[in-house]
Amino acid sequence: MKIIVPMAGIGSRLRPHTLTVPKPLTVIAGKPIVQRLVEDISSVIDEEIDEIAFIIGPAKKGFPADTKDNLLQIAKELGTKGSVYVQEEALGTAHALFCAKDSLSGPCVVAYADTLFKANFKLDANADGAIWVKQVADPSAFGVVKVEDGFITDFIEKPKDFISDLAIIGIYYFKDGDKVRDEIQYLIDNDLRENNEYQLTNVLETLKRDGAKFIPGTVSTWMDCGKKDPTVDANKQVLDFEYKAGNNLVSKDVVLENSEIIQPCYIGKNVVLKNTKIGPYVSIGENSIVENATITNSLIQTNVLITNTKLDNAMIGNHAKYDGGFTSVSIGDYTELT
Repeated sequence: MKIIVPMAGIGSRLRPHTLTVPKPLTVIAGKPIVQRLVEDISSVIDEEIDEIAFIIGPAKKGFPADTKDNLLQIAKELGTKGSVYVQEEALGTAHALFCAKDSLSGPCVVAYADTLFKANFKLDANADGAIWVKQVADPSAFGVVKVEDGFITDFIEKPKDFISDLAIIGIYYFKDGDKVRDEIQYLIDNDLRENNEYQLTNVLETLKRDGAKFIPGTVSTWMDCGKKDPTVDANKQVLDFEYKAGNNLVSKDVVLENSEIIQPCYIGKNVVLKNTKIGPYVSIGENSIVENATITNSLIQTNVLITNTKLDNAMIGNHAKYDGGFTSVSIGDYTELT
């Protein structure tokens, strides 16, 4: 089994946090989103992972020089081979996947790095594939599927009129990755685009028309990391899952001076807390200092200085400084707001 992770999008909806760090590398509860994604997939697939292939964007889109090394290390820690491909131009979901055509073969799971999930499922060896879905209130912003007799009958991209409320969350299983690769090749060779992009839903529709049977997979929790508020909420949910699993995410060398930590929280190495109450549902990255503050339900990255404030539903980037009266702030890397 292979895992293929297209993650070339920079994440404009999450700015200013993605001006310096691509969205999939945004850290939640001490780990990048993409690392948590592949770990979750590995934990629920009862098969050996032969390879994890990542598709990133070019350096000009903000992907740091060490991105490849960091992704290969993630694969290594999971005990498997890692591969990294570059999508030079954003031409759609199918095009992104095709950039990893050398790895797109045999059984594989494709997971776009926009989301985190919790699920307990087994792959059906009799199905040609599975598309994971979640019921949503407003399906017009998503690709959706129609289901009859346990099989998917239609794939519709962002329907204007109601067709289904089962949104595709961006995680797929294909029994035969070679067929997917060949269908994408056909789209590209014949320049068959939708809204000027090569869409994976068109590939799925063609495979279905040729006889492939796809089943829906469901997840118990779907955490969208596209914007600031959902990302802060994803941090909250991950911390809750980790705490209930018995995992202590507070570093042993945290300095507490007249301060209190209310679990669940993630507190990185070399963090100093003075006259401060932290938690619940707060992540603070390493080498940060927080003084005279009360912080709840917030996501704070590394090397941050926070003083004289009360924060809730806040997101603060790396190397930032904040001293102020606003509560629900969103400031990016290297920003000073004092």
